[in-house]
Amino acid sequence: MEKNDNTEQSAQQEVPMRLFAGAAGDRQPSVDMNQVVGSSDILFVCLDTLRYDVAVEEEEAGTTPVLNAYGRWEKCQAPGNFTLPSHHAMFAGFLPSRFDAKSVADRELLFFPASIGLGKKGPKGAYSFSGATIMEGLEQEGYETWCVGGVAFFDKRTDLGRVFPGYFQKSFWRPSFACPVKDSTKNQVDFILRKIEHAEAEHIFLYLNVDAIHYPNYFYLEGASSDSLASHGAALRYVDGELGQLFAGWKERRGSTFVICCSDHGTCYGEDGCQFHGINHPVVNTVPYKHFFL
Repeated sequence: MEKNDNTEQSAQQEVPMRLFAGAAGDRQPSVDMNQVVGSSDILFVCLDTLRYDVAVEEEEAGTTPVLNAYGRWEKCQAPGNFTLPSHHAMFAGFLPSRFDAKSVADRELLFFPASIGLGKKGPKGAYSFSGATIMEGLEQEGYETWCVGGVAFFDKRTDLGRVFPGYFQKSFWRPSFACPVKDSTKNQVDFILRKIEHAEAEHIFLYLNVDAIHYPNYFYLEGASSDSLASHGAALRYVDGELGQLFAGWKERRGSTFVICCSDHGTCYGEDGCQFHGINHPVVNTVPYKHFFL
């Protein structure tokens, strides 16, 4: 006997819902996003291209005191191997997942897209949102959504560079935010702090694409003429100081602030003959992640 469309759809939903009711459902979430949404600003800071091993090396050396103050980096799987696929996943709620995850359910979801056939009830602690992106869901909760771009996928100068900014109510990019500019992160942070002085929205969701760690980054290491693991770390140290200014300035706003801070992918500097990213290599597919309250 043939199944009708509704029966087939129910069967398709049943398996993933059983998964989410299993391991992920039994584990206590580190944060209840249903308590965060509607009560806190949300900052999503993407340290574009940051490698996990470099992040941990700087953490252990104590050279990133701002980020160190908010807990240790978690080793995670990248959502994609370069900016475009990684951000499509993250903006749909699929942030980097724990490195030792064995299934789609063996991960902590902060945001759960309610409309993708996984049922209407999200995992414990996850905020179920309507719409195609986190931003659409948060806008329905009264959030004003901002994007401050960095790499070319956010520069609004091409059709492709307008896709991600188009997901937000307000999007900003300036040439001074671009990868080749040594003070790019300072310029982004100064711009944001000027904007929030006059912000009237009760709650803001800000996405910041920090591109200083992306190539080129050699100019953060004195005397260097080409990018390397050492200049990658130097770029992170520079970014850490600027994030200190961002966090201090944002604390002046009323209410609490929840921060998601992670990389979208890593990059290669000659490992196994590999260069850059957009390829599946362990250092590309492994990223640092943390979330915290300011």
